[in-house]
Amino acid sequence: MEVVTMISFVSIISLSVSILFAFLFGLFFNNSKSSTTIAADPLPPGKMGWPLVGESLHFLWAGWKGHPEKFVLDRMAKYSSSVFRTHLVGEKAAVFGCASGNKFLFSNENKLVRVWFPSGIDRIFPSSTRSSSEEEGIKLRRMLHNFLKTEALRRYIGKMDHMAQLHFAEGWENKTQVVVLPLAKDYTFQLACRLFASVEDPQQVDRLSKPFNLLASSLFAIPIDLPGTPFNKGIKASKIVRQELVSIIKQRKIDLADGKASPTQDILSHMLLTSDENGKFMQEFDIADKILGLLIGGRDSASVACTFIVKYLAELPHIYDGVYNEQMDILKSKAPGDSLNWEDLQKMKYSWNVACEVMRLATPVTGTFREAIADFSYKGYSIPKGFKLYWSATATHKNPEIFPEPEKFDPSRFQGAGPAPYTFVPFGGGPRMCPGLEYARFEILVFMHHLVKRFKFEKVIPNDGKFVVDPMPIPAKGLPIRLFPHQN
Repeated sequence: MEVVTMISFVSIISLSVSILFAFLFGLFFNNSKSSTTIAADPLPPGKMGWPLVGESLHFLWAGWKGHPEKFVLDRMAKYSSSVFRTHLVGEKAAVFGCASGNKFLFSNENKLVRVWFPSGIDRIFPSSTRSSSEEEGIKLRRMLHNFLKTEALRRYIGKMDHMAQLHFAEGWENKTQVVVLPLAKDYTFQLACRLFASVEDPQQVDRLSKPFNLLASSLFAIPIDLPGTPFNKGIKASKIVRQELVSIIKQRKIDLADGKASPTQDILSHMLLTSDENGKFMQEFDIADKILGLLIGGRDSASVACTFIVKYLAELPHIYDGVYNEQMDILKSKAPGDSLNWEDLQKMKYSWNVACEVMRLATPVTGTFREAIADFSYKGYSIPKGFKLYWSATATHKNPEIFPEPEKFDPSRFQGAGPAPYTFVPFGGGPRMCPGLEYARFEILVFMHHLVKRFKFEKVIPNDGKFVVDPMPIPAKGLPIRLFPHQN
């Protein structure tokens, strides 16, 4: 759900042209209200890189080469294992790449740090300018809590199962070869449309999907609003999607008034009928904006996880066999035609361990930004107010001191109590932990069940393990595979 905060470094570099050379290298203590309390502490060690661009290109290059953690781990080894200083996306930055840093940042959300949104995001989500990001985040999380908690989601497992059956019947069956990434995006987008807003008509989903693809791409484009640029196309696409959502919202109001829709059927109904502490209800435009953000978060992160699950199952036959055997045991315990239910998902322990190991090795959200809202000290170093703070999930996940043999695929890491707190963080942590964690777990497990019960598969390009991070990890060629249906 934090995908919106992971804006491409290339996109933001274009905003830094007007920053003065002296500012790039830091006049860090100007107007500091509490400088006397941190004057004795030095800034974190590190270097600022080239004028204007800092070390952004080095960071990008590590992602393009498929090893985003290398930028962080190399500098942690050189400067400090806790935090180092650099210059990214036109901003002075401190980078955290360890479990203690994750804990510190997550625990101090809206106390010492807050989420940071680059300015270009306001063009895609205009309502975000009407109040602070903290206020918007708190409001949305309060609304989502009741809908996305485990007890509430349990009643949607049957719908997830039904939609997964349709997805595989239409996109996978009777085919000898498919490309996984676009199919995974279709699956997660259709599911998000259905469960968040009860949109299931194929034509209506298609009207949302086409401009939505342009919109999602624009979040990571250079924020130059000129005709023909990806950013300009994205702004136009966002208006089209929002208009479609507003029409859906208007119809839902009518259906709720006429008793044709249920107050608890989805997040959209919940948003329409839930007021804030002052008794005010959200406007249609703002609800459309929130649904739009949820659709982005609901599609992209889970689709990346599903895609890489297919990749590793294709590469590791013994892991595939373990998942297949577990899913077949569940299938044998059910009557023909029965849908998956809560008890079935609870039995998928090995499958979920596999999914977690996939997300450790190919973390959908590699990290996100925060901003220091006060001067503070951390591990003997001063972090001035205004510094941007980047926490790296991939650096934690690939740290050999935390995960021995970090490149080895080993689902047993997640048996029992699993990894230590703050070491496995694909969903963030603290007040901003992704509220859709359980939703993602359900849709991923349902996907795995229907995948392995139907097919064995192999990569079309056997030795091509290349993936790029832009800003999420994706297989360079979308992961084409050959399908071998099981003979039942």
